[in-house]
Amino acid sequence: MKRFRRLSLAAIPAAILALVAGAGLVYAQLEGEDRGIPPIDSTSNFEVLGIQVDVSADNAEEARVEGWRRAQAEGWRMLWSRTTGRPPAQAPRLADSVLNSIVSGIVIEQEQIGPQRYVARLGVLFDRARTGQMLGVQGLVRRSAPMLVIPVMTTGSTPYSFEFQNEWQRAWAQFRTAASPIDYVRTSGAGIDPLLLNRAQAGRRGRGWWRMLLDQYGAADILVAEVDLRRLYPGGPALGLFTARFGPDAEILGRFSLRVPASGDIGRMMEEGVRRIDAIYTRALEAGVLLPDPSLVIIEPEVQEAVEEAVLEIELPEPVTQVPVGPIATFNLQVDTPDPDSVQRAELAISRVGGVTSAITTSLALGGTSVMRVTYSGDAAAFQAALQSQGWQVQAINGNTLRISR
Repeated sequence: MKRFRRLSLAAIPAAILALVAGAGLVYAQLEGEDRGIPPIDSTSNFEVLGIQVDVSADNAEEARVEGWRRAQAEGWRMLWSRTTGRPPAQAPRLADSVLNSIVSGIVIEQEQIGPQRYVARLGVLFDRARTGQMLGVQGLVRRSAPMLVIPVMTTGSTPYSFEFQNEWQRAWAQFRTAASPIDYVRTSGAGIDPLLLNRAQAGRRGRGWWRMLLDQYGAADILVAEVDLRRLYPGGPALGLFTARFGPDAEILGRFSLRVPASGDIGRMMEEGVRRIDAIYTRALEAGVLLPDPSLVIIEPEVQEAVEEAVLEIELPEPVTQVPVGPIATFNLQVDTPDPDSVQRAELAISRVGGVTSAITTSLALGGTSVMRVTYSGDAAAFQAALQSQGWQVQAINGNTLRISR
């Protein structure tokens, strides 16, 4: 008995060390300075990239300013052509003062500055509210349901997603989604994201865990963007094999490969890979393939409540409009709001629907999609029918979240 007690006491420090080590591993998976890249907010900008400028002037500063001025004019012509489908040469000429008022930023992709010369590849960001009026664009005609995107990168035979910062994750975080019809739900990769959205989860087929994740991140389905990065030797040529997958079944929508002559160009290759994968998803949306999986929708059980009915015989002088009667439910409505007037019109139209007791905009996004919290006397089916009777097109996103459009 004494020997047994001595062994038990000796094992206590080892057990404590094991618990501390396990806690340290969990903490290491949740915290760290080498993970987490916040996505940029691009809902208020149009973006035009890849503008080449080559300018000479008396000094480097004048050459750079002239290069940026030419990039703004060329970016406007390219944006006008992309929006209208006409040749860039037919774009209306805008004065420098007008261009300065609608341009919100210059993106420097690559530049070389000499004593009297400026050579660069630039991008131009146009303010959506001001530029949209000139282009006649009030918003996207069609937009997908919210899609949770998980970037997965394989290098050295090791796949990972948000375990630590990488060029593939950074390319998705810096991708400007304003001009894309895909409603991407991008996470920063910080906090608990590396545990929930890791490489193993990206390959999971079961719907149960996916339903919980999609409800937590406010998405309707999953997009997994993969890249297999292969380096010939350190600092040398690099090859990227890109794959666009959709849904929990990891359906392959498209594949392609890109190659750069040096490892220093991997970041540029990743940016081009994001743009091409976005084009694949856009074509899938236009073909009717990128539709939410009904098996991922959380169906809440119906609650039957005993209601006592009292009969009163009252003579009414005028007919009374029938209003749905039932338990009070709260819904989140996603609605396109290209301008401030559209927000007021949407709130007024929803408040007039029979059975609606309140309609308040909780998340305002001018030029994008706002969220309205609505309380309704009835269930989800009755609410959708009431909206459709008023001319709204209704799309169930997840749980009590609906998307409406005219």
